[in-house]
Amino acid sequence: MDRQTLVSSSSSTNRGNSISPAPPEDAWVNTYRKLLPRWKSLTGSNQSAIPIEISRVNQVDAERLDIEMSAMLKEQLVKVFSLMKPGMLFQYEPELDAFLEFLIWRFSIWVDKPTPGNALMNLRYRDERAVEATGKVRTGLEGPGLTIAQKIWYCAATVGGQYIWARLQSFSAFRRWGDTEQRSLARRAWFLIQRIEGFYKAASFGNLLVFLLTGRYRSLIERALQARLVYGSPNMNRAVSFEYMNRQLVWNEFSEMLLLLLPLLNSSSIKNFLRPFSKDKSSNSAGDEALCPICQATPTTPFLALPCQHRYCYYCLRTRCSGSLSFRCSRCNEPVVAMQRHGGSFNNVTQKE
Repeated sequence: MDRQTLVSSSSSTNRGNSISPAPPEDAWVNTYRKLLPRWKSLTGSNQSAIPIEISRVNQVDAERLDIEMSAMLKEQLVKVFSLMKPGMLFQYEPELDAFLEFLIWRFSIWVDKPTPGNALMNLRYRDERAVEATGKVRTGLEGPGLTIAQKIWYCAATVGGQYIWARLQSFSAFRRWGDTEQRSLARRAWFLIQRIEGFYKAASFGNLLVFLLTGRYRSLIERALQARLVYGSPNMNRAVSFEYMNRQLVWNEFSEMLLLLLPLLNSSSIKNFLRPFSKDKSSNSAGDEALCPICQATPTTPFLALPCQHRYCYYCLRTRCSGSLSFRCSRCNEPVVAMQRHGGSFNNVTQKE
């Protein structure tokens, strides 16, 4: 029995070995060829660059900070010429703005450094054309800076272009090219300037919509030069916290709201409303009874407010009653229903209109 069992087991083993034959020699090569496209799609080796998202808020904030930096430099430079003839520096304001913009460009973009706003937002300029030409980008933030030609064109557009446009507008306005009495050539030049300005504003608005959608190229100049803003360091946050900027925005909006509402409020009505709650009763003293409570002067034509009979100047009382139908006495906060000449009879009572 033992011999038969060994024979049967050995025969079953041989049958199992015969079911799984050895793989062919080119099996590994065929498998490699099948899995290679999938591996390339997963690793991104067939892509020229990894798509990255740059915060739109950082880019807009960087532009705003650059504007504020230029304004601060301009303010300090104006203080240097404060002792000169008034109005003299105003004539050369375009040249002053161009000079400051050139200084910022010279010590930032020209030497491959970020502008002050870009540095605070951890941003730098990158030549997007060079990134698309190379296929070895792995993190999405690599890439060379701007070329010399791009830097020169950037300076010509931002510094020279803005200066020429500002001077052209001021010259055309001074010469009154838009008047109907001017020659046809001046009128055509004026209309051409207006059309160019309108076209530029429309193109800038379209570029803004595309920027909000894609997050690339916040201005037409950057889009034309293919100069994209990317993070300078992937492990560094922006230098300006959102908490400080939120506080600044809230304070600005609150101040604008106050500037809008304060002219609409009636200060005399608020003063009269708060008078009963005030502890200062000096205005009701006997010495102040002879003075007009509005102008604080002795009335030349005294009139009495009815029914409280407090003394006012005729002009002060008349203007207050005409301006507000619900005018109350400035001394006792009683509603004034009529006015009477001081020392006159009750027949000379003037009703409020």
